[in-house]
Amino acid sequence: MKIQNKLVLLLMFVCLINFYGFGQNKLIVNADQGDIKISKHIYGHFAEHLGRNIYGGIWVGPDSEIPNENGYRLDVMGALIDLEIPNLRWPGGCFADEYHWTDGIGDPKDRPKMVNTHWGGVTEDNSFGTHEFMNFAKRINTEPYITGNVGSGSVEEMSKWIEYINFDGLSPMAELRKKNGQEEPWGIVYWGVGNENWGCGGNMTAEYYANEYRRYATYARDYGGNKLYKIAGGANSWDLNWTEVLMKNIPLNMMDGLSLHYYTVTGTWQVKGSATNFDKETYLETLRKAAAIDDLITRHSTIMDKYDPQKKVALILDEWGTWYEVEPGTNPGFLYQQNTMRDAHVAAISLNIFNKHAERVHMANLAQTVNVLQAIILTTEDDMILTPTYHVFDLYKPHKEATLINHHLVTEEVSFGKEKMKSLHVSTSKSDDGTVNISIANIHPDRKIDLDVELRGLNASNASAEIVTAPSINSHNTFDNKEVVKKAPFKEFKLNKSSLKVDVPANSVLMIRVK
Repeated sequence: MKIQNKLVLLLMFVCLINFYGFGQNKLIVNADQGDIKISKHIYGHFAEHLGRNIYGGIWVGPDSEIPNENGYRLDVMGALIDLEIPNLRWPGGCFADEYHWTDGIGDPKDRPKMVNTHWGGVTEDNSFGTHEFMNFAKRINTEPYITGNVGSGSVEEMSKWIEYINFDGLSPMAELRKKNGQEEPWGIVYWGVGNENWGCGGNMTAEYYANEYRRYATYARDYGGNKLYKIAGGANSWDLNWTEVLMKNIPLNMMDGLSLHYYTVTGTWQVKGSATNFDKETYLETLRKAAAIDDLITRHSTIMDKYDPQKKVALILDEWGTWYEVEPGTNPGFLYQQNTMRDAHVAAISLNIFNKHAERVHMANLAQTVNVLQAIILTTEDDMILTPTYHVFDLYKPHKEATLINHHLVTEEVSFGKEKMKSLHVSTSKSDDGTVNISIANIHPDRKIDLDVELRGLNASNASAEIVTAPSINSHNTFDNKEVVKKAPFKEFKLNKSSLKVDVPANSVLMIRVK
């Protein structure tokens, strides 16, 4: 009897091996299952008045010798247009809660100057203000997302800013906007009521901010047919109590989104480590911390589900990305860092996770756009490079507004020192034309992985693929060599109707499209 039991168990184990592909790398894609749209706004960006993000990055002024259009850098503007960014958050960040919008309107030569106390103590001349931002958003065809000043501002100040931007009738603020050259209202939708109010935005308690939010949001008016999408200032990473208090104390009909900030910091906040000089164990530690955002979203979403089971309020991850020590010789307050294949993997893993949580996550904003933290673009005086992170965002375009579809992945692990992770990280979606999109990150620095893909509910006739890869995990682009890391066609796969075999190179991110 005991022998028979052992044989039965052995047979069951063999069946499991055959079905799930244990010991192999296998992906099952249920192409005919799924009904949740992946919001394009998950692929959003963030431009704060910080370092060389705005000044020297996006804006050089109309008198600059750097090629520009009415003050906007042509090279940066073109790169953002090509990337089709869905939204851009401005003016901060911590800067938002010391920014007074009336300083940034009217004739630039008459605008008052201020000290940017958060970022480097430099003088802010306010030459890039509301009109410059709104017109830039229009030029690059993106949705503007403004964060209003709660920390040092007033209800009246925020209310009048919204009126200035959105009111289409006769009012003092509408007349002021017209006097400053903008006849028609811009019709902004996304509006943040403060930023990091638990910290640089006022050091408030959750209870106090919840009351302040209700007061500010009351006077954040809708004008004409334009309805504001109001976003409450949410928690710092693992502060679950903040989310609990806000969800409990703010009526659901008063907010459309609740933000959440999470940075991937290698080491500690005091000693963050280099952006380019790291070993394999540190590399894996970084990716493990990035992947922890999956559990983080789940925990905050569980609290939101308690008060909002119908998911009327979205989770808005409007600051995320890597944070290292600044590049040697640069201003510590400017947060300028290089960007390697490690950052490409952080982006791929994070975006895959955001897609997974698309039922609750409506928007995410990478920190930041140009020359700051995990930037997608780096500039010098008159030159520009695209970072590995830029190329991952470019690679992932097909996921935008596609339908999230179910998948099951079995993959081997990679380990260095105390750190261990799955080698492959995947997201799957289906575009409106029926094309199945499979994004795959192979984080293993050295090992090519042979992946068997079973396409259930799909009898495919063609496939194409692109890749982002490089010789090493710390490979990065420089102004002398701009294409060490870039997007390129990929051919190392075989399609046979409902199955796909892919040789996934080490240290790579893929997008495979099958139809």
